[in-house]
Amino acid sequence: MSKLIRHIFVLLLMIAAGYESFAQASNSLVQRQGITPAPLRNKKNVRQKLDAAHDRFINKQLDLTDEESAKFWPIYRQYQQEITAVNILKRLNNSSAATNGTEQIDKEIYYESQQVAIRKRYRDAFSKILPPEKVSKLYKSEQAFRDELIKQLSERSERAGN
Repeated sequence: MSKLIRHIFVLLLMIAAGYESFAQASNSLVQRQGITPAPLRNKKNVRQKLDAAHDRFINKQLDLTDEESAKFWPIYRQYQQEITAVNILKRLNNSSAATNGTEQIDKEIYYESQQVAIRKRYRDAFSKILPPEKVSKLYKSEQAFRDELIKQLSERSERAGN
């Protein structure tokens, strides 16, 4: 029995070593030739399509004039970057196995307060460009887009049998 376990262990080590060498070889090929692996390309394409759909949705909902659009989109991009950065930190906090649960909860509350502060700050910036009705519609449209996205993903998942 111990020989069998030893053989299995050796086999697993060989597989792991082979996988590590393969990963290193692929990474060096990617770096030397500038090749992006297919899964990363596909993920990037999906993200670009999703961002484009989001922008079209927001533009349609707000019915921006050319002048509003020229001023709005650069500020909105900054807003999205700041919100995304906080979301990433929030996700990392939630995925870590913190030994101190209270500390993790405090960080969660902190990140949520950061999001609120960002929204307030940009509400003021958006109000300088757009009428108050459109600013209100912006925040509602963001939530509507997320809700629609979740709905469509759920429907696709159900159709796929998951």
